Amino acid sequence: QELRPKSLDVKQEELGDMVEKEMASTSEAIEDAVRRIEEMMSQARSESSGVKLEVNERILNSCTDLMKAIRLLVMTSTNLQKEIVESGRGAATTQEFYAKNSRWTEGLISASKAVGWGATQLVESADRVVLHTGKYEELIVCSHEIAASTAQLVAASKVKAEKSSRNLGRLQECSRHVNEMAANVVASTKSGQEQIEEKDTMDFSGMSLIKLKKEEMETQVKVLELEKRLEGERVRLGELRKQHYGLAGVCDAAEDGEAKPAPAPRRGILKKPPLAQKP
Repeated sequence: QELRPKSLDVKQEELGDMVEKEMASTSEAIEDAVRRIEEMMSQARSESSGVKLEVNERILNSCTDLMKAIRLLVMTSTNLQKEIVESGRGAATTQEFYAKNSRWTEGLISASKAVGWGATQLVESADRVVLHTGKYEELIVCSHEIAASTAQLVAASKVKAEKSSRNLGRLQECSRHVNEMAANVVASTKSGQEQIEEKDTMDFSGMSLIKLKKEEMETQVKVLELEKRLEGERVRLGELRKQHYGLAGVCDAAEDGEAKPAPAPRRGILKKPPLAQKP
């Protein structure tokens, strides 16, 4: 709900100020994320060693590269928005342009908030992973969310941009770079998870035959439980997405005006059934 600002709650003349405020807030969130990652890096070097240090450094370096890519994308998006406003407002003021294009403006605000929120969540997930209090899967999901939110920002920025705009070309290049860096975070997280889990769980030396058999049976039970749970979670995810898309459709229809009633289904022409053929 926080990512969907309600136009009824905001005066039209305040929209322009909100765009600049949210973009500045997003940039500040990204800068803070970079600083926190640097602090985590120095802490990891002092408190860990060996494989764990190698994994933590690789993950944090990929997160730093992603944050830098997002920072460049936000700066480029800001420049493109200024270009759009200057070329489209004519004799109107900047505030009047944003008010006239309120739906587009709200899209920029929502996308900017999503990017800043994603950056914050990524850093918090990385912090928990380094401290071994979180899950590697959280970091992977955050990377996917950041890629999606930056795509939303690009889409909102390019709606009113000229196709020949240099800033638009730069923005699209930045978007591709963000996707590459997000993929690097996912790859480094998965490889690090495999290294840690292999080191912690694959040492069977010193086990007796009875102990090995017991571990084997317990692992088989766990595999079956996880498969059943995975199937249930996939069903739950599908239902959540249906509800999400349904609510989004209702909100869009409400913003566009009164929803039009669905047309009544046309009745088929009643035809005389064919006569049965004689054998």
